[in-house]
Amino acid sequence: MAEKRKGLTTDTGIPVPDNQNSLTVGERGPLLIQDFQLIEKLARQNRERVPERTVHAKGSGAFGTLTITHDISKYTKAKFLQKGKKTDMLARFSTVAGERGAADAERDVRGFALKFYTEEGNHDIVGNNTPVFFVRDPFKFPDFIHTQKRDPKSNMRSPTAMWDFWSLSPESIHQVTILFSDRGLPMSYRHMHGFGSHTYAFINDKDERHWVKFHFRTEQGIKNLTNAEGAELVGRNRESHQEDLFTHIEAKSYPRWKFYVQVMTEEQAKTTPYNPFDLTKVWPHKDFPLIEVGMMELNRNPENYHAEIEQAAFEPSNVVPGISFSPDKMLQSRIFAYADAHRYRIGPNYQYLPVNKPKVDVNNYNLDGPMRMDVPTYNGAYYEPNSMGGPVEQGKYKEPPLRFDNPVMYRYNHREGNDDYSQARALFRLMTPDKKRQLMDNIAEHMKGGHVPEHIVRRQVDVLLKVDPEYGMGVAERMNVKIHSDMHPSTPSH
Repeated sequence: MAEKRKGLTTDTGIPVPDNQNSLTVGERGPLLIQDFQLIEKLARQNRERVPERTVHAKGSGAFGTLTITHDISKYTKAKFLQKGKKTDMLARFSTVAGERGAADAERDVRGFALKFYTEEGNHDIVGNNTPVFFVRDPFKFPDFIHTQKRDPKSNMRSPTAMWDFWSLSPESIHQVTILFSDRGLPMSYRHMHGFGSHTYAFINDKDERHWVKFHFRTEQGIKNLTNAEGAELVGRNRESHQEDLFTHIEAKSYPRWKFYVQVMTEEQAKTTPYNPFDLTKVWPHKDFPLIEVGMMELNRNPENYHAEIEQAAFEPSNVVPGISFSPDKMLQSRIFAYADAHRYRIGPNYQYLPVNKPKVDVNNYNLDGPMRMDVPTYNGAYYEPNSMGGPVEQGKYKEPPLRFDNPVMYRYNHREGNDDYSQARALFRLMTPDKKRQLMDNIAEHMKGGHVPEHIVRRQVDVLLKVDPEYGMGVAERMNVKIHSDMHPSTPSH
């Protein structure tokens, strides 16, 4: 006997008698505005999409667990990072520049965003598949993103804008070198590392602070595509990364990443030859080796992409006791910008959406706004301080003070006296001859394909020469640009 089916209703539960035909005046007559079921259906469709993310619009995601296998309690009191703990989580991977309809297999940085539903509230790590970024001062972030989006006149992506900005911003060369290497085009989300990228702080139960960087290293191995392989794949499947992640999880071939940290003391941070809070810099592993922490596994696909991935809100401001921020300028700006983007994109009460809601009680005095999804009980205490028995502050979670040596307010020139070349040089010289060739071929192909003006090419070649003569001359030769006397290498070959 067939199971009795439920009756179709409107969003307010009113029965729908006919879901096939609109209400009209006669068989061939006009529609009636009193057909509220038609109006609701059309209006609802108009609002089925939230505005896409300004960056990282095209993405895929899955749920899983983080299991802590090693003891790092001497660095942090965060409960979910104690040995033996297993925490539910959500991961979202993405490209940066493309819109929601962009192809997955395009050369771009990949977003690597993680949300951990801990017993002390949600903790988010909003990073990338690269340990560094193009800029170190958030004042330049909107300008940089403009270069990655569409030209307002042509409505097309502009390589000229990209290389113009990069050649005028030498701090970008480390990330540019990674982007145009083979790692700039991963085979899939499963075959790339993830990084918190920023410097964060660990705080232990003695109120001691250590600086920390987060690393997630793929257990599937690093695999990348050439430009030709990427173009062929896009021609067959624009959702190649989405399909790969989804089908492997459905087949119970669960992707995993080993979780590591690098740790630096406050005293060590004062003596590094580079700014350890600079997002364009890495911490050398020989000085600050990777410390194994645990394993991340993705083992469940979302049931509804829009509800659980598109509406997922990741924000660096979500930190639990035992983890905190650093003076990283880019991180400081993202603490504000990400939460504000969610308020614009999905509303001021986005935290109440199931995918964003923590698995612990939420007690505060936030009021009202669109889409308030709970029915709060205040018992007279809808302000603070109060004598009505409402929730009170928890002083035991105060962080230890952070002291600064030169507390002078000023717009410091972040490029003056900053070495933007040595880490990119070290990366270039680690590459095999084939990898160097591929890097230089990719840069030249991108410049030629985008018809980048020669004066911008020359300026970029000058930056590359300062990284390594072989790097600059290799791109110059591929672009048929002669190296003039004022474009001489400023660093020795060895």
